[in-house]
Amino acid sequence: MVESFRQKIETIIRGENPAHTLVLRNILLAFSRLYGAVVKVRAAGYRTGFLQSRKLPCPVISIGNITVGGTGKTPLTMHVAKLVQRIGYRAVVISRGYGGKAETTGGIVSDGRKMRMTAETSGDEPWMIATHLLEIKVPVLVGQNRFVVGLKAVKEFDPNVIIFDDAFQHLKLVRDINLVLLDSQKPLGNHHLLPRGPLREAPSALNRGDAFVLTRSNQTSSAAKTPLPAGVMDQIGRARPVFRTSHSPYIKCVIPGHADATAETLTADTNWLKDKKVLAFSGIAANEDFKRTVEGYGCTLCCFRGFADHYRYADSDIQSVIQAAAEAGVQLLVTTEKDYARIAHRTPLPVTLVVIGIRLDFGEDRTAFSRYLQSRLKEVTHGRTDG
Repeated sequence: MVESFRQKIETIIRGENPAHTLVLRNILLAFSRLYGAVVKVRAAGYRTGFLQSRKLPCPVISIGNITVGGTGKTPLTMHVAKLVQRIGYRAVVISRGYGGKAETTGGIVSDGRKMRMTAETSGDEPWMIATHLLEIKVPVLVGQNRFVVGLKAVKEFDPNVIIFDDAFQHLKLVRDINLVLLDSQKPLGNHHLLPRGPLREAPSALNRGDAFVLTRSNQTSSAAKTPLPAGVMDQIGRARPVFRTSHSPYIKCVIPGHADATAETLTADTNWLKDKKVLAFSGIAANEDFKRTVEGYGCTLCCFRGFADHYRYADSDIQSVIQAAAEAGVQLLVTTEKDYARIAHRTPLPVTLVVIGIRLDFGEDRTAFSRYLQSRLKEVTHGRTDG
């Protein structure tokens, strides 16, 4: 019942409006208007100074969006952290830790040398970020109170840049550089606020952005350089930079099943999936996008299971997937890196598991984005020193 209701809401948010959802759409619209009023009053409070934002002692980069999930914040956070470190700064990444046990208490996921939390404690996305950034020794912390966690990061690691994952709406904190992601296919979703649509804020909030990263753009297409939709351009103006990226999926690792228990974890080219019979499952904001990605590998997708974003898999869920795989006679299970973070601690599955990761490819805009970030950090650093 709950799952069916969730699927109906997701259908409406995606812009699919079958006749039988008319009553539900109207109810959600009423809640959207109430939600929008609250968000508007809150933003006005910070804009007028009635509510105070606090400032950390080092430059802050915020990475966020105005829609819920699926735009690529996690890959961009990792990309920016690596770029900032390469430029010569000491970076730290801070995430809220949504869904993790440490979300309210806060803490260190990784000190840059070793992991200090499991995915269950930190949340799936911070754990992913931390494991990727171990190679360049960037610490990762989590906590609902970003200012308090920011001060802890300064005390523990002495960074000169802090990168906040998913902080565009965190107005309690002063941000020096606001990087805003927009999905090139649907930058404003269905143009409705939550829960009728995917918007966290009205499009006018885009005015707070300093630069915009347009994801899921095909850099080789002649359409790649076409302007953003008028509704977006009206809000951000034409002076602020827009960088276009593509999602580049890759096989992060292959986890052998029981039958191949002696085999080592390996990586492989995505062509490796061609002509294989697979069952795919995911619990992310864009399950349908992941399904299309798997189908694009030329494999035979015998079954697909979609779960809610940040879904906590119970043993019964895993057993259901295993049973469906056995009934379909599949050769492989396929899931996302984010989902694997939530099930990696479990006993190896009886079927080999392929884990798909996502990189953000700036293509032609790679150099321009690097120069922009370097220039802005220089300005911010000098501005704070002068201040």
